[in-house]
Amino acid sequence: MYRIVRKRILNPTVTQMEIDAPLVARKAKPGQFIILRVNDEGERIPLTVAGTNPDEGTVKIIFQVVGATTELLNSLNEGEFIQDFVGPLGVPTHTDNIKKVCIIGGGVGCAIAMPVAEEFHRLGAEVTSIIGFRNKDLLILEDEFKKFSDRLVVMTDDGSYGRHGNVTVPLKEMLEAGERFDMIITIGPLIMMKFVVAAAKPFDIPVTVSMNPIMIDGTGMCGGCRITLVRDGERITKFACVDGPDFNGYEIDFDEAMSRGRMYFDFERHAHESTCNLLKHV
Repeated sequence: MYRIVRKRILNPTVTQMEIDAPLVARKAKPGQFIILRVNDEGERIPLTVAGTNPDEGTVKIIFQVVGATTELLNSLNEGEFIQDFVGPLGVPTHTDNIKKVCIIGGGVGCAIAMPVAEEFHRLGAEVTSIIGFRNKDLLILEDEFKKFSDRLVVMTDDGSYGRHGNVTVPLKEMLEAGERFDMIITIGPLIMMKFVVAAAKPFDIPVTVSMNPIMIDGTGMCGGCRITLVRDGERITKFACVDGPDFNGYEIDFDEAMSRGRMYFDFERHAHESTCNLLKHV
């Protein structure tokens, strides 16, 4: 059992928790993830490590309440316990020989992008961060990004905070003005990452994307997290849990990934509604 040490509501649909998991805290690196179960009858869900405190033995997770399991997890409070917390899993974000990086986060994907920005800042790289949200009410982790970025641009789709527009607007402005990065790292909705890759392609700048497909066991056995890369005309199957979650953005078949991501939408919505109704009567 793993104790919830702290709980913080970041916005109406996004929650941050710190979990007492000293072995994971000691080993986890930016870009890696854990798999948890809320109780012994619960499903396994992957969540990216959003920060660690090895001295305290805690691991931060940030999740959006979108399904039955995240609704159940969100109903727990400080001092309560979750059943399983397994990790770290996946390959850490590549940081070697990168001196100037642009990190682009969208929505709850900023929970993954922020520790990556922190790591590059710690290593002495020049960090530009661009974060985007639908509106001001959904903004998260602005202060953290300010702390770890040499330059921060905040975008909102409706213009209610920061600049009006999506994250590709300032990226295109920078690139068209002649600015270059050793790497662009983008984390967020698939459609956002697809357009970031398209914006960077004319300038031949490497782009890393963080993939978060359906995942069950985290060891490559179930095959649920498979994605398709297109390399030199050849279609290659990879598994996000063991080969990723970071991949070369120019190789991802985004259309297939988006199609697969919609497969269980109706099922997840029904499960979420059922769990909400159940919790109301607890």
